[in-house]
Amino acid sequence: MRDTGEEHRGVSTAPSALGGTFETDDGFAVHRLGFGAMQLAGPGVFGPPADREQAKHVLRRAVELGVDHIDTSDFYGPWVVNELIAEALRPYPEGLRLVTKVGAYRDHEGNWPPINHPEALKAQVHDNLRRLRTDSLALVHLRHTREEPGISLEDQLSALAELRDQGLVRHIGLSNVSLEQFEQVREHTPIATVQNLYNVVDRTSEPLLRRTAELGTAFIPFFPLGSGFSDSRARQDETLSVIAQRHGVTQAQVSLAWLLQRSANVLLIPGTSTVGHLEENLAAAELELTDRDLTELNA
Repeated sequence: MRDTGEEHRGVSTAPSALGGTFETDDGFAVHRLGFGAMQLAGPGVFGPPADREQAKHVLRRAVELGVDHIDTSDFYGPWVVNELIAEALRPYPEGLRLVTKVGAYRDHEGNWPPINHPEALKAQVHDNLRRLRTDSLALVHLRHTREEPGISLEDQLSALAELRDQGLVRHIGLSNVSLEQFEQVREHTPIATVQNLYNVVDRTSEPLLRRTAELGTAFIPFFPLGSGFSDSRARQDETLSVIAQRHGVTQAQVSLAWLLQRSANVLLIPGTSTVGHLEENLAAAELELTDRDLTELNA
């Protein structure tokens, strides 16, 4: 296994520094900074990584630094990332939570068609369990895409609730949903977390973030640094650049620190395929943005 040799800035990333701990009302408790494993697959989240040993090194280093939840899915690769996690981390350390999502698959062209039928969703959970080589999953997100005739969101969540009752899933979350959909189903099925697009330059889900904060539900922004598939304003914004220079850190660290300070129920899962960027991302938990910084970013 090799280090990347990259220079990275920021303060030390001791386990106690990962943004503190957040616990949902139904008992899902983790450090606020975790790891998103999507980027460990090949380009476009398709196929194997160029350096399989480096990918496993990133996973092991994340756990060494105190990361206690890893976000993954069987449709990353597909299958590649879950297999990497099992190879790198089994036997899983006590306290490590494996978080996955269902509701889509990868076709031969690398597209992400939806899966909505309740029985298919249950089969996907079993596929994740098999490739991760674990008996249960700490959290499963239902990735919502579109309504199918005769299949409601409640039907899909009921399928996951069956697996929860069997002990295969401990908590259920939603991904890619509106505030209205969240309100519609949360009385029907306890929802521990919501995972939606949200970052410093895309705040479409702001009303949902506020509502989850009121309810004690965790909010997990995906693409916290902007889309991993293209250059993003969240990586290149001029305001971010000025604030980063002011603190002697990177724009990515400013973006992550802003999210942590935005709301106490925010959990972060920044992803990377290198150890240098992993350490840089985790160090963002130690960056305290000033009132001036926050005013400029919030504007």
